[in-house]
Amino acid sequence: MAGNGLPSLGRVKLSDLLASEGIPSDSYKLSVSTLSQSIAQYSAAIIQFSSSDASLLRSCLESARLYFYQKPSFPTADMNIIHTSDSREWCKTSGYYADSQLWQEIYDFRPGLTPIEPSNGIEFPPAGLPDIFPLLGKASRVILDAVGFYLNLRSSPFNDILDNVPLRNREISSSVLSVCCHARPSFQHHNHLTPTTEDAQLVMFSDHDHQIDKSLISLVKPDKPGLHIRDINGRWIILDNDLGPRDAIIYTGLALYQATAGYINPAMHRTDIGNLQDNIYGRCSLAFKLMPKSMTSLSCSEMTAAGHGVEAQFQIPVTVDDFMQRSHPTDQLFTRGSFPSFSFPTAQEGSLKALTRRRKSNSRCKPLPPSKRLRLEAQRVLKVRVQDIADKRGVKLKFCNLKDCESHIHTVDSPCANIRMKIGWPQGVPFVHPHDLPNKAKIGFLEAYEPGWTATHDMELHLIDSGQEWISIDFNLVHPL
Repeated sequence: MAGNGLPSLGRVKLSDLLASEGIPSDSYKLSVSTLSQSIAQYSAAIIQFSSSDASLLRSCLESARLYFYQKPSFPTADMNIIHTSDSREWCKTSGYYADSQLWQEIYDFRPGLTPIEPSNGIEFPPAGLPDIFPLLGKASRVILDAVGFYLNLRSSPFNDILDNVPLRNREISSSVLSVCCHARPSFQHHNHLTPTTEDAQLVMFSDHDHQIDKSLISLVKPDKPGLHIRDINGRWIILDNDLGPRDAIIYTGLALYQATAGYINPAMHRTDIGNLQDNIYGRCSLAFKLMPKSMTSLSCSEMTAAGHGVEAQFQIPVTVDDFMQRSHPTDQLFTRGSFPSFSFPTAQEGSLKALTRRRKSNSRCKPLPPSKRLRLEAQRVLKVRVQDIADKRGVKLKFCNLKDCESHIHTVDSPCANIRMKIGWPQGVPFVHPHDLPNKAKIGFLEAYEPGWTATHDMELHLIDSGQEWISIDFNLVHPL
């Protein structure tokens, strides 16, 4: 997906990501593709809201500025509300707290919890949060479903781990809407020092001070530029330098990384506060974090059911509560070289003409090695051809182990024989995930489901590792489309 190389952060209208019954529209497929390519390359994208929703966001940001502006300087004698960052309290934060080391103040709005001030009085939040919360929550779910569509998962694949809509009696929201303020001039840390430009950049831009949210999706609307993110090439880029009034930023979190078996990388981000000394309000933002419920588990069963390869470290479900309390060093995150590029075919994409068009459109890009081209093409065909046949015939794809299946393909009563027959799996090819097939077997797989694939793609067979054992394939197989 990242191989196509978007020149900048992808920008998508939220209205174009709304799914409807029946065949997906071209605008939906294009928007999902742009969103997913941007997530693969930058772990982020820009979402455009409607004019009315943008007005609501703008009003809430104005309210946030005034809310923090009227707060007393920090700390005061009666204000002992430094956030402790206790991982066990991840789903219970509510109300105002501050981090003097990062010159940051936060108000967490969490439906189901009523924040109490230290004086035991009810704290009044910035205006508009009860209206903003469902707006950003719905947008985050729409984005999450669009990612699921791109991964060829079933509809709303993550609903089982999300909060009820609406919340039931006495339920507390796992997701949270945070109103944040960085570097308010009247906000002072414990040494009563106001941060200088050099101090702010030193604190916020050290190599190890980047942050990774543990959310599924985070959606942020800032009032000033300053949010940086690290792209797939390790470069830090600013995300919000040219945001319009209707634009907001979404980026991915660790929970989505875990639930998709590492196919969706989490965003590494940091905030620049070095140019805010002359601003009386600091830098304010709204940040909605779509979180999984604490009593559920993060499992990759949906990815397995869709035919994706799942590494051993993701195969055992982990409870959400344990996941949130556990540290996740960035150097231990599983990183895939690239995310597979799946196309969304029109009705005629199976023809040689359409395949030729696709090849020409990709010719401007740097050519991939033949083995990688084979792997990506095999994954694409699995999604747009084989999975469609399996769905129509009510077959659940459960692939074999390559070593075990070498004997299966020579017997008619093997465990996978019935499935292979129903979906027209090519003879002589082990019934394993196409990603794991030897290169020459991949070609046979592609020829069986897209006859003429080799001639159209002009694959240079001599470049493929010659040491792999040849598996005989019946190219005259009639595929039951």
